[in-house]
Amino acid sequence: MRKVIMMTLLLLCSFSFAAAQKQAEIKFDNKTHNFGKFASSNPVQKCTFTFTNVGDAPLVINQAVASCGCTVPQYTKTPINPGEKGTIEVTYNGAGKDPGHFKKSITVRTNGNVEMTRLYVEGEMTE
Repeated sequence: MRKVIMMTLLLLCSFSFAAAQKQAEIKFDNKTHNFGKFASSNPVQKCTFTFTNVGDAPLVINQAVASCGCTVPQYTKTPINPGEKGTIEVTYNGAGKDPGHFKKSITVRTNGNVEMTRLYVEGEMTE
C-alpha cells in the first residue's frame, strides 16, 4: 500500500512539473503567399513570412526545408525571445521550369509546443 501511494505521488509530481515548464510557441502572420502571375523572363520571386514567439520561452527554428530545390528558405538562426518577431525569407526560382501554376511547401521545425508548421508559396509563371 505504501508503494502504491508513493508511486502515485511521484507520478502526480512529475505531471505537474511537466505542465509547469515554459514553452515557446510560433505564430505566423500568414502561412501562404501568392506571387500571382509573373513572366518566365523574371523567374526569381521572393517573399517574407513573419512570425512571433507567443510562448514564454525562447523559440529556436531548428530547420526550414522546401519541398523542391527551386524554393530556398532562409530563416532567423538566433533564438527569438517571447514577444519578439522573426522572419523566414523564401526565394522561388522558376528558371528552367515549365510555365504554369505551382505550389511549393516549406516545412518549419521548431522547439515550440507545435513542432512542425507548413508554409506555402504559389503563383503562375507565364511565357
